Amino acid sequence: MADPLSLLRQFNMQRKTIVERDGHVIFGEFSWPKTVNTNYVEWGTGKDGTAKDYYTLECLLYLLKNITLQHPVYVRQAAGEDIPIVRRPDRKDLLAYLKGESTTAASIDKSAPLEMPTQVKRTAEDSLESAQKKPRYDEGASQKLKDQLIMKYGDNQEAGAQGTGANIKDLSAELNKNKISEIKKKIWANRRTRIKGDGEEGDRGLASFADLESDRTKEILSRERQWRTRTTILQSNGKQFAKNILAILNSVKAREEGRQFKPAAPPGSAGARPGMPPAPRQPLPGYNRYVQEHYRQADTEGFKIDTTGTYAGKTLKSVMAAEGGKARSAPAMPPPAVPRPIGQPQQQQKGGKRVSRTPIIIIPAAPKSLITMFNAKDILQDLKYVSTEEKRAAGAKRENDVLIQRRKEGALTVPYRVLDNPGRLNNAEWDRVVGVFVMGQAWQFKGWPNEGKPVDILSRICGFHLKQQEATLEKNIANWAVTVIQLSRTKRHLDRAALLTFWEKLDKHIVKHKPHLRW
Repeated sequence: MADPLSLLRQFNMQRKTIVERDGHVIFGEFSWPKTVNTNYVEWGTGKDGTAKDYYTLECLLYLLKNITLQHPVYVRQAAGEDIPIVRRPDRKDLLAYLKGESTTAASIDKSAPLEMPTQVKRTAEDSLESAQKKPRYDEGASQKLKDQLIMKYGDNQEAGAQGTGANIKDLSAELNKNKISEIKKKIWANRRTRIKGDGEEGDRGLASFADLESDRTKEILSRERQWRTRTTILQSNGKQFAKNILAILNSVKAREEGRQFKPAAPPGSAGARPGMPPAPRQPLPGYNRYVQEHYRQADTEGFKIDTTGTYAGKTLKSVMAAEGGKARSAPAMPPPAVPRPIGQPQQQQKGGKRVSRTPIIIIPAAPKSLITMFNAKDILQDLKYVSTEEKRAAGAKRENDVLIQRRKEGALTVPYRVLDNPGRLNNAEWDRVVGVFVMGQAWQFKGWPNEGKPVDILSRICGFHLKQQEATLEKNIANWAVTVIQLSRTKRHLDRAALLTFWEKLDKHIVKHKPHLRW
């Protein structure tokens, strides 16, 4: 039995016209009122003992008409026209079923009571419309086409008919002249049905489908271009790089080696004796960067070029005067350079004292600060927060300077100096200050360079502020260029992740502003 939901799905998939007339929805020969219930259950009904509610036919048809609208716009428009709406949870599955994307839906109740449709009788207007839509047979056009074919092929047919008796002979007792002429007339008669109408294509004659396809294929092949990439270029079938390219490279290499290192002939002999095996080839000397003077003559190709000379520290006038004067004497051979040990420093002060490259981090001296000289090593080196009170209770002593060892990848450690009294620093040590922990008060920078202005200081030194998540943030911290690191009061397993941001920010600052330091 036909139900309104199935017919609505069928007509929507086949793009058939659904007629609405006098409060009824008409599907071809079947009709239902607009308010009839379908067997699609509304979302949220029929659970926990409640009665099931079904969508009406008018509700589903209105959804299909406004399928392109967004759901909030559709709801407002349907409410304005006093039409029930489809709830959002049912919209996706319902539209998928009505479009034919799914064969069924979970909300379809096959046991729901359905109303019987009413048969629709065609009215006079419907019969008139269907009669207008039927194609009419134009007898005048058909007769005109026949006349044109007779005018075009009639002479040929008559000539063929006349020639049947003159040129045709009996082939056998069964195929006599009359039988052959009848067959020929049938062939001429059947040709009319195979001839296309007048026009550009009719004048060309009957071209076979294979000829047309071959012409199109030729046109497509004429426009084709071979796709070439760097991969397809290297995939050569006719060339072997191992035989061609490598042979050329080997010959060039042998030529260069023979030019630079020619084997010396033995004294007193004009050449090698016939029948004697060739002398063994001398091994090439190894490369040595400290004996470049041996290759000086070969590198200059006979030109008098001083490969050990330099123009560093000379002006243009002195160079021009030296070239215009007498020929410069050959410089004395410098002593062979001795490689510098790895641990030897590269930079030294005037007095020969080694310059320190250890970065310096300044922390607050106030006892209320979360980081002090008691727990600085635990926070920055071990990446774990330990309060100052716990360190004092454990008997820790306060030191003026703390040297922490930061662990990096590859089992490497880098030293950092931590202090809370910046007044003891000299100019060279101030140049090594890379980070500072601030508390939010401007008096912390009293006696610092740049007249103690926090904005100027924090533009040259990377600033940090250590606070607990529950504590409020100082006003000055929000206005300064400072990275805030928040620690939990109880969750110590989160300390490592939070304190790793300190080293990430500090590394970026050192690379950008002070790359000469050790980090």
